[in-house]
Amino acid sequence: MKPTIHNTTFGSITIERKEYDYDVIIGTEGEVNKRKKKLSKALYGTSHMLSKDEVKYVYEKSIEKMIIGSGQYGMVELSDEAERYLKNKNCTPVILPTPEAIKYWNDYKGKAVGLFHITC
Repeated sequence: MKPTIHNTTFGSITIERKEYDYDVIIGTEGEVNKRKKKLSKALYGTSHMLSKDEVKYVYEKSIEKMIIGSGQYGMVELSDEAERYLKNKNCTPVILPTPEAIKYWNDYKGKAVGLFHITC
């Protein structure tokens, strides 16, 4: 079951009434896990550029979309390699500032995974 995201503020996100104070990944079965920022930070020196390795970690077979909350001010970007990886998997990335991304997530009816950055 896809969980509902209730709210986000700088430094937090509330999912199914539980508040998280770190970036999260939401899988197709509704599981919420801490984002593996190191996969991108090791390559780019920042967690604001999503690497192919991180996107590969988040990706699940047969998803239609990867919904990415790019932070309160939209600072997170998708690397060219990560974008190509998703294109080869027929998965459309949707990158929006986190407040807009949670609305998209809650309204989207297809099969998707989510990655939500909660600061910048």
